[in-house]
Parts: sequence; C-alpha cells; structure tokens
Amino acid sequence: MSRGIYIATIEPNSGKAIVSLGLMRTLLGKTAKVGYFRPIIDDVKNKEKDNHINTILSYFDIQLDYKEAYAFTRSEVIKKRNKGKAGEILDIIITKYKNLEERFDFILVEGSDFTGEGTVFEFDTNVLIAKNLGLPVILVGNGVGKSEEDLFGSLQIAYTSFLDKDVSVIGVVANKVQSSNLKKVKKGLRSFLPENVDVYAIPYTEELAHPTIKEIVYALDGEVLFGEDLLDNQTGNFGVGAMQLRNYLTHLKQDSLVITPGDRADIILGALQAHISTNYPRISGIILTGGLIPEEPILQLIRGLSQIVPIVSVSDGTFSVTNRIGNIKSQIYASSKPKIETSLTVFEKEVSFDKLIERLINLKPRGITPRMFQYGLMKRARTEQKHIVMPEGTDARILTAAVRLVELDIVKITLLGDSDKVKEKAVQLNLPLNLEKITIIDPVKSAHFDDYVKTFYELRKHKNVNMDIARDWMTDVSYYGTMMIYKGHADGMVSGAAHTTQHTIRPALQFIKTKPGVSVVSSVFFMCLEDRVSVFGDCAINPNPSAEELAEIAISSAESSLAFGIEPKIAMLSYSSGTSGKGADVDRVREATLLVKNIRPDLKVEGPIQYDAAVDATIGKSKLPDSEVAGEASVLIFPDLNTGNNTYKAVQRETGALAIGPMLQGLNKPVNDLSRGCTVDDVFNTVIITAIQAQGL
Repeated sequence: MSRGIYIATIEPNSGKAIVSLGLMRTLLGKTAKVGYFRPIIDDVKNKEKDNHINTILSYFDIQLDYKEAYAFTRSEVIKKRNKGKAGEILDIIITKYKNLEERFDFILVEGSDFTGEGTVFEFDTNVLIAKNLGLPVILVGNGVGKSEEDLFGSLQIAYTSFLDKDVSVIGVVANKVQSSNLKKVKKGLRSFLPENVDVYAIPYTEELAHPTIKEIVYALDGEVLFGEDLLDNQTGNFGVGAMQLRNYLTHLKQDSLVITPGDRADIILGALQAHISTNYPRISGIILTGGLIPEEPILQLIRGLSQIVPIVSVSDGTFSVTNRIGNIKSQIYASSKPKIETSLTVFEKEVSFDKLIERLINLKPRGITPRMFQYGLMKRARTEQKHIVMPEGTDARILTAAVRLVELDIVKITLLGDSDKVKEKAVQLNLPLNLEKITIIDPVKSAHFDDYVKTFYELRKHKNVNMDIARDWMTDVSYYGTMMIYKGHADGMVSGAAHTTQHTIRPALQFIKTKPGVSVVSSVFFMCLEDRVSVFGDCAINPNPSAEELAEIAISSAESSLAFGIEPKIAMLSYSSGTSGKGADVDRVREATLLVKNIRPDLKVEGPIQYDAAVDATIGKSKLPDSEVAGEASVLIFPDLNTGNNTYKAVQRETGALAIGPMLQGLNKPVNDLSRGCTVDDVFNTVIITAIQAQGL
C-alpha cells in the first residue's frame, strides 16, 4: 500500500497546480491527515515563500511548518551537483519525506516547475526522486500551442522514461486542452497507455490564464492609487483605452482590464461608471501608463465614489505595458481565492481521482473528520442535482453563496426579489452573477403568481383565508418560496438570513406538513469538531419538549445521522448520569430514553447522561461502564432549547467548530432555517444539506 503520490510534469507552465489542488481536496475527502511535500522548489526572494507550498498549506489548513514542506531550492541542488554531492541530495529528500510519513496518513508530493537554470536536469531528477521515494506518479502535460502529435508524443516519451526506471505511472493528465478536443485527447492518450493507467483531460480556462491585478502590479512595479484591498481581482480581456469614450465603452467585456494614459480622465471615469452600471460588464481594474497621474479634482471625484476598482500607475508607455501584461504567466496564489475556487470547479467537473485513490491507498480511516464529512456532502449533492429556492435574494451572504454553489455545479438556484436590485447588489459585491445558472423571480411579476394564490386559498380556506388574504400572503417571499416547493417548481428552500425562524418555517407547517408518523418538526446541527462530527438536536425549534416529543426528536436525529454517514449512538443529555439524579427534568429524560428503546430497539441509546460522560471515554466508562454509548456518543439530544442552543453556540465559539445547520427534520419536503448572524459558509453548507435531503436521503 502506497503512502504517497508524486505529481510530475514534463515542461514549464503545465498548470499542475490545478491537479495538486484537486488531488489534495480528493485526498482530504478520503482520510484525515494528508501531508504535502516538494523535494525541490524555485529560488525565492528573501523572506518570501514558495507559492505552491504557501497556497496548499494555507487553503487546506495543513498542519505543517513551511520549512518541513520542502528539501532544497533549485540553486542549492545545482551547487551540490557541481560539488559531486548528488547522493546527498537524495538522502536529505528521503529523510524529510520519511519524517512526514510518520506524521501523516498520506502525502502529496509535487515535483519541480521546470523554470530557470538547471531545467535540463529536472525531468531525470523527478524520475529519480519518485523512484527513491517508492511513489507512483501522475504525469501532467500542457496542450497549449501543440498539435495532437506533439502532445501525445511528449507524454508517451515521458511515460516510457518513468517506466524504464521501474516507476509506476498510474495517471496521465493532458491539461489546458480546448474544450472541443477533450474526448479526442482522452481517446488519443488511451491509444498508447495500458488500461491500468487512468487518463484525464482538463480544458483550457481563460480565468486561470489571465493574471490578477496583484500579479500585474508586481510585474510592472506599479503604484496602487486606489483599491488596495481588491488586488486579487481576476482580469479578463485587456485593451487600450485610446479612442473616444462613446466608442471605447462598446469594447468592454466582463472583467476587462482598462489600459489608458494617466491623463485620460474621460476613459478613467467612464470605465468606473460602466463598472457600477447594470447595462455594462464590470471591469477588473485600470492601469494608468506613462507615469501620469490624474489631476487632483479627478482624484477627489474618484475618492467619493461608492465603488471603485484597483487603479494602478506605471511608468512605462502604453505599448510597452500592453505587451508586458500579455506576457505575464499567471499563477495561483494563496490569496487568490477566486482562482482557487475556479481551479477546483474545473477540476471536479472534468476529473475524478476517487477510484484511483481508493485503488491506490485503500485507506480505512477511523471515524469521519469534518473535512471528510464536507467533501462527502458536496459529492452526494452533485450525484442528483436539486433546485433550491432562496427567498432573500438581495442579501450579500445569500448572493455570494449562490454564486459559489452554481460555479461549483452543486445545485440549481432560484433567488427571489426584484431582479434589478439583485443584479445591482451583485455588481456592488463584484460577483459574477451567471443568469444562465441562477434564476431571479419577483413573486408578484411571476407567471405562477395567480396559480399560487389560488392554491394557497384552497389549502387554507378552512382557516378563513379568502382570496385577498391569499394574495397578500403570496407576495411574501417565504410563502412564495414554500409554494414553489409544494408545486414541485423547486426541491427545497433555505431562508432565515434576514427573517425569523418562525417566519421561515410557518408556511411549511401550514401546507408542506410533516411526514407520516411524525408529529414534531425538530432540528439538528452537524457539529464539525477537530476530529469528529457530532449531531446536536434540538437546538433551534422546540423550547420545552415533552418526554414523547424528546423521544421523537432522538429517533429523527438518529435517522438524520445515519443518512449522512454517521453511526448513531444517542446520548439523552441531562444534569445527571444513570440512576443517580432525581427531579422532574431528569425523570422526563429517563422516560424519553425508555420510549426510544421501546419504539426503536435497534438504536443504541443512553440516558440520562451528562455531556462529559457522553463524549469522554474515560469519564464515560467510569460513570457507566457497561454502556455502548458512554464516551462514544455521536448524537447528543438536549433536554430543552435553552440548553441546546447555548451549548452548540458555546462549543462553536470556544473550539472553533463548524456548525452546519440547523437542518429541519420531519417535513415532507426540505425547508431549512438560517441564523440571522449566518456567514457565507453557513449558507453554502445549509444549501448542500438541503439538496441532499431533497434527494430523499
């Protein structure tokens, strides 16, 4: 069984970073502790860090010191080679790798970049390192500017070279291929590779090829005049603003980089106005050439704008600057979150290393880590893409999460609200609102509005609802969104970022109704702790459940736990453990525990039990030595809302745990409520679990 894998390339600018990012996410979805190692890195300036290492360690929060993640710089290797110390190079690389092997379940090793002095030795060096570490290889080639014959020929030679040195190549990736040629390229690779070598093709992606403003500033030694906090803006097309403004505006495209002499106030101000207009594409930044800076009245005008983009002054002339920007080789930096997300999106659409990794490492990790849990959620949501409606369409967190969800191709989204206001908010947030993937509906203007009103009237007329009342209610986004689910026009709803819990779930209780045999709608949080995922219920809905309701909450929570891949071991929490406690509250928990055992004898349940005895093995065995649950509880049921809500928030804040939820249980179709203090990540995760619920799991 291999404990690592080696990513090697055959040339510069192969784009292997996208493979490293995608493979690391796949590995972290399979096992808890994944390390990262680069035997040889490019030389870096004093106090700077290797970009590949910094990006992987920071984005995936790998607990590894920077200096442990590499062995040598390129110049150090050349010096040792020149002194006849090639053997020492390998010894140190092997030692550093083996040190990591003792600490991690699996290690992703990334080969060198083929840049700078010493390139001639690099391919043979990578082959030698992979052989001496005993690692199988994923080989990456670049399709840009190559004929099919050149691409296949270079990869075949590289594959044969590894094979000749008894190094196993388990996957070959053709990167930066035109989308129309993906199938042809995979077929071509398969023509010379055996069946036990997986073949992949990744499309050329414009967003990854173009530099960020930060890269341009660095390359041109520019001075940032405005927009220092927006330097990670991704550029798209770039062009010179030399014509009259009325003509130049027609040439703007999404994320255009505007290049213009610094004295062209008309182009500068016109481009900034176009950026905030819903009638023109947004721009990524403005480069002012010739060392010219706008006069003070123009600068003062810019300072007063509500939205700006990075404006950078450079000393070179327009022609020189344009050529230099065109020659910048873009990289993926730790701070370039949009690029990282784009890379992962492209990778996951085109490549699946799941079977390869399972075949290679056959890991059987104990339990489930938070990252494994989240990875599993995303994979499951994609298996059957569902349509989720989000009523609070102009909320910044909702919009940001919606864009991220559709870009990752996880769900279909409908946002409710005034279309112009939603688009305006997206422009303010600098979000690429893809209207092909996100539908915006204004309830009152909807073609379904009158039908929804009539349906609501029929459903609620026994409660003295007339048509006028029905019409009023259906203008409410929560009622409209819930009716979309009822009518089959959406599969689930997520709301609550700007509405109360009662406002969110009331319409669901009125006409979505509960599942057969369920009398209590309850909730759970998936608490992603450092080394496990626990299910907390009920922390959001029921203030003072009876023993019967508490038992039903426990059973529903156990079923939710099982559906999401967590073995349910239920702890019915109280202020005492076992038979020691007396009083109405502990008696209610004791009665609820007996009810669970009678209704569902197949479930492992313990109660009453204290929190520490439920989750700490030493305390659990000392207090309840014969229990199957004590010390190992995965489903924790709180006796009332006061205890549950405060406990989940205390655990979340004090430990840094990620709390996914609340997820409502018991409804016929999924409706989930957000906290008004929710983050973008909270929205993102809640939509995913809603989509999975909608799959019938």
